[in-house]
Amino acid sequence: MRIALAQINPVLGDFSSNKEKILSFIQQAQQRKCELVVFPECALFGYHPFDLLEREKIVAKQEAELKDLVKKIPANIGVIFGLITKNPEKMGRPYYNSAVFVAKGQKPRFFHKQLLPTGDVFDEARFIEVGDVSKNYFTWKGKKFFLTICEDIWAWPNAKGQSPYRYNPLTKVKKQKVDLVINISASPYFVGKMKQREFVTAKTAQHFKAPMMYVNLVGAQDEIIFDGGSFVIDKNGKKILSCQQFDEDINVIDLKTSETWNTTPKIPKTEELRRALVLGIRDFCIKTGLKKVHFGLSGGIDSAVVAALAVDALGPANVTAIALPGPFNAEKSLTLARDLAGNLGIDFKIVELGGLYEDVVKSLEKNLGLKDFGLVHENLQARLRGITLMAYSNKENSLLLTTSNKSEYAAGYSTLYGDMCGGLAPLGDLLKNQVYELARFYNQQSELIPLEIIDRAPSAELRPNQTDQDSLPPYDVLDKSVSDLVEKCAPTKNATDKWLLPMLMRSEFKRWQAPPILKVSQHSFGRGRRYPIAHKAKE
Repeated sequence: MRIALAQINPVLGDFSSNKEKILSFIQQAQQRKCELVVFPECALFGYHPFDLLEREKIVAKQEAELKDLVKKIPANIGVIFGLITKNPEKMGRPYYNSAVFVAKGQKPRFFHKQLLPTGDVFDEARFIEVGDVSKNYFTWKGKKFFLTICEDIWAWPNAKGQSPYRYNPLTKVKKQKVDLVINISASPYFVGKMKQREFVTAKTAQHFKAPMMYVNLVGAQDEIIFDGGSFVIDKNGKKILSCQQFDEDINVIDLKTSETWNTTPKIPKTEELRRALVLGIRDFCIKTGLKKVHFGLSGGIDSAVVAALAVDALGPANVTAIALPGPFNAEKSLTLARDLAGNLGIDFKIVELGGLYEDVVKSLEKNLGLKDFGLVHENLQARLRGITLMAYSNKENSLLLTTSNKSEYAAGYSTLYGDMCGGLAPLGDLLKNQVYELARFYNQQSELIPLEIIDRAPSAELRPNQTDQDSLPPYDVLDKSVSDLVEKCAPTKNATDKWLLPMLMRSEFKRWQAPPILKVSQHSFGRGRRYPIAHKAKE
């Protein structure tokens, strides 16, 4: 039997388009002489719907498209895809996270996800009822399959004997001889996630003594990035087929001979990160209907990398960079910003803020008694930048990309309604050293980002001769503390940790008001972080 892995990028709530995409990939599978095609979790609905599930009419629209899709399934091919289905019982939560097996002339058969993730960005148990994975055996054209949905395979203890679940439902399933174990997933990307997937799929394959197919969603939804990277392993856990990462893909395996349609080379780590961020920006724009982006281009490293990512995501014709020189900006900053914009081929605008700043300062001195230069003056400049960039957003219907990184956000080194203005934060989950890695990666073949931008000391340029290290520890030291305290939730161990922790706690109110942050680490700021603002916790 030839089986296709159909790794698609659905749009949340666009059921008609998702249906047509599914039908298109079914046709491609038929052209490859496949008898079964497997799509990801929630391929018809999109993932994750979160509180859209409060609105019953939305789910009803998906049901209508499902009926039409079932009618249009061609003969001689079985189809598996994920969707949201109603719980017919009066007790429990209103929906299931389901998979359906559909074949011409057969009544659709539904399977329901049992393990419902509630950690990090997930909150499935809010609306989703628990299924029973033990019922998930089925046969098709003489072959026997066992079907699982995403989290159902994630209860295996790790090397330390740790598991997020008290029990593993797969160990309770009465084992039968199967030809293939299938897992349909919507597994969010972060650096290193693939190793975790390979571990849990290998454990599952070894448990059932059968090869396993893992079909993952691709695309981005708000801050969550799905990288695809679907694969097939043999019964010992050896990978025998891989799909592309960060792109839609269809691949084929012959269940009898293990012959595969094509192979996909592994992506270097920094290129993987670049592709993730590019996909995140592109899909955020496509799925919100925005076609253009802009940002403040300062002549510094963060905005330079955002500029390069934006061009990769949308093309130079849809990207605008705005320089915002104020009273303390070095002339070199403007020169470097102009040079970078020229290298990228993007529109470059300059808005002088010195006069605005002086007028506002005079008004505050007169009406509020503002006197000595201080934080008020620094934040005022940052907010004038934000006002200007948001004005351009209103004028051009353009998405403002925020250029702050994770290390700055962690330390509270950012200004509300200033440099935090925007609709999306591409670098908000990147440590400063990761930003530098991306900059150097972009310069591998030619000097796209001027080297002086990479080499010069980072500065907000809000007071004379300012550098970031006037207020922050050295970034290589700070990054380690941010990684330990935020991503690993580790206790404080050194002076930088002890400096950062209170800063982290005190600045939570800022991050509540930050734009959506593209998630590329295991624990990012944003939806997956639920720290309170008002508390007295200190450790």
